[in-house]
Amino acid sequence: MDSPPFPQAAIAAAREAVRAELRIDGSGDDAAIERMAAAALALCEAFTGQALIAREWEQMLTPSREWQLLSPVPAIAIGGVEAVDVDAVGTAVPAGRYAIDIDAGGRGWVRIAAKEGEQRFRVQLTAGLCAGWDELPPPIMQGVTRMAAHLLEARDGSAPPAAVAALWRPWRRMRLSPERRA
Repeated sequence: MDSPPFPQAAIAAAREAVRAELRIDGSGDDAAIERMAAAALALCEAFTGQALIAREWEQMLTPSREWQLLSPVPAIAIGGVEAVDVDAVGTAVPAGRYAIDIDAGGRGWVRIAAKEGEQRFRVQLTAGLCAGWDELPPPIMQGVTRMAAHLLEARDGSAPPAAVAALWRPWRRMRLSPERRA
């Protein structure tokens, strides 16, 4: 599943944090700094296994009467479910044919009863640790800022600073085995 883009306000705030970290005056490098800030946010999401900034996600599922785990966590809200045909046209599934749940760990779950011929479903959800950059935990912000600064400065392919992983590690979610729901 592809990650949706980060809100522009979050990218702009991250850019300003990187500019302050590197003591950059002027706006000549803003486009490059924004690209590196977006990359650092994406790297943090990959490392922690969590969506950082709340945004709208879509996930494709196959029909199953079993509960299926949605990938982006923490889930805030699960919206509609659509049956998707071979031409990628979605048709709303009546609420009585599916069940949704968000557990205490912020994991979203969906169970869908398919009709004859339905092969794929699109689930719409909102997921993210917080609403914007300023609400992120300070160690995550600092790690993103340092990673973006590293990406800007280290053009030789050197390893990222170890401090970045240390800052992000407390928020890392790991799955050691497939999760099932009764």
